[in-house]
Amino acid sequence: MIIVSDTTPIHYLILIQRESVLLAIFGKIVIPDAVVEELRHERTPVLVSDWIVNPPDWALIKSAQTELTQKISGLGRGETAAIALAIEEGADAVLMDDRKAIREARINGLTVLTTFSVLELAAARKLIDLEVVLDELSQTSFRMPPEEILEEYLNRDRKRKFEA
Repeated sequence: MIIVSDTTPIHYLILIQRESVLLAIFGKIVIPDAVVEELRHERTPVLVSDWIVNPPDWALIKSAQTELTQKISGLGRGETAAIALAIEEGADAVLMDDRKAIREARINGLTVLTTFSVLELAAARKLIDLEVVLDELSQTSFRMPPEEILEEYLNRDRKRKFEA
């Protein structure tokens, strides 16, 4: 399975110390060079920048072809590189949260998983307690969805637990 990550999902999973769910669910994650640069930015929290300096074996750093990245416009470098690399690699999915980037990825035939989708998958596999992790995420600068959407995720989680 090939999964390519944009900056936001991996940044926040590291920040709440839940990046191990990526290994547990997907095995390996491909991280474009441009995303690595964003994760090393001077304003990046130390926990995140330290992680990317010495990433685990399951985090594969790759470059996207310049030709493809130039054809995708209007997005940040990390988003553009993630989409281009996902196309090049024939990825099963790309991890991203930005609406414009998601739209562009889907236009290019890619399956998109958001940070919330990853957390829901992790909860379904009993790797995390979704309610606890969403609370942790809400304590960061992550842009949380409206309350009704949060409740949808939590209701699905409760239903899974009840049916188990």
